[in-house]
Amino acid sequence: MTGAAAQPSPFAFERLRRYPDVEADNLFAVDASDRLILDEAADAVAAAAPGEVVVIEDRYGALTLGAAHLGGARDIRVHQDVLSGELALARNAADAGLAGAYRSVGLTEELLSGARVVLLQLPRSLSALDEIVGAIARWAAADVTVFAGGRIKHMAPAMNGVFARHFTRLDVTPARQKSRVLVATGPIRPPSAGTTPDWPHTQRHEDLAITVCAHGAAFAGTTVDIGTRYLLEFLGRMKPGARTAIDLGCGTGVLAAGLALRRPDLTVIASDQSAAAVASAGATMVANSVADRVSVIRDDALASRPDASAELILLNPPFHIGSSVHAGIALKLFDDAARVLAPGGELWTVWNTHLGYRPALTRIVGPTRQVGRNSKFTVTVSTRS
Repeated sequence: MTGAAAQPSPFAFERLRRYPDVEADNLFAVDASDRLILDEAADAVAAAAPGEVVVIEDRYGALTLGAAHLGGARDIRVHQDVLSGELALARNAADAGLAGAYRSVGLTEELLSGARVVLLQLPRSLSALDEIVGAIARWAAADVTVFAGGRIKHMAPAMNGVFARHFTRLDVTPARQKSRVLVATGPIRPPSAGTTPDWPHTQRHEDLAITVCAHGAAFAGTTVDIGTRYLLEFLGRMKPGARTAIDLGCGTGVLAAGLALRRPDLTVIASDQSAAAVASAGATMVANSVADRVSVIRDDALASRPDASAELILLNPPFHIGSSVHAGIALKLFDDAARVLAPGGELWTVWNTHLGYRPALTRIVGPTRQVGRNSKFTVTVSTRS
């Protein structure tokens, strides 16, 4: 006798998981701001027709699946910058039997055209918020209402100014459980529908001979963070004779572009899980005339790359997961670099010296030696045994 097929579990916030993002006892898939956004938007979501609800920056699916299960929303369009969040949403939706309630879309007109209700988890970056809110004002319906929420400790008065540039009215809800929601209406349209969007921004760094392009959510914007600047000094010493390299967690693509410019014999892959980073890095490669030798991909760490396939990997690892300082993301990247490096391959890493990553790199990747250190950063090379 054949056993009965497993049935999806009913939706519950408590069942949501972060996987494949880092999971730990002090990291959560849902918080009070998700619940407050859904409560404030409940009537609007219930009144919306299929296809009129859009969710932006849903971390792991709480907003999307809450709108589908609690509010009956269907054909929800969703944009999440981070790929691990997109994958977590897919897993959580399948678990709750709601996989058909939404579809993932880039931050484009396709995402927002005709949208009357937008649920938004506020990004911490004002630049990211400006690009998102500007896109809503440009492409959503004229009667759109935006319910944008977050934890109060991560909200800033300057966010009100961002909304004021793109919407005529902003209401602030009472706080609940250290969370708050901003409700925006009256989108201010650009002077012409054909007006070129403001993003990405571009900046030329003559001292590095590199042009950097950046969308709002890209780390460091068009600047070059000091860790990346330090690692750029070592490009000529990295794995002599290598023909391929990977810039892991590429951000705006500065390391990939610098490597391609400095070593024209190399073919480079620039990889990041952020959609904004991938779009930024792609524009950076074009701006530096190296797009023919640098492929930019969106990936969860190096999940799409085969084992033992890379000669050289460069990494400037983040030490934040969302708003939390946590080593888990760096360790995840070290693990994938170790898997993808071929025997004798090199991982060049720059890290804040106080983080003390050298023992972890030795344990996970292989013999690790310090090749540079300044007042703040350490550069190491780990060789895969």
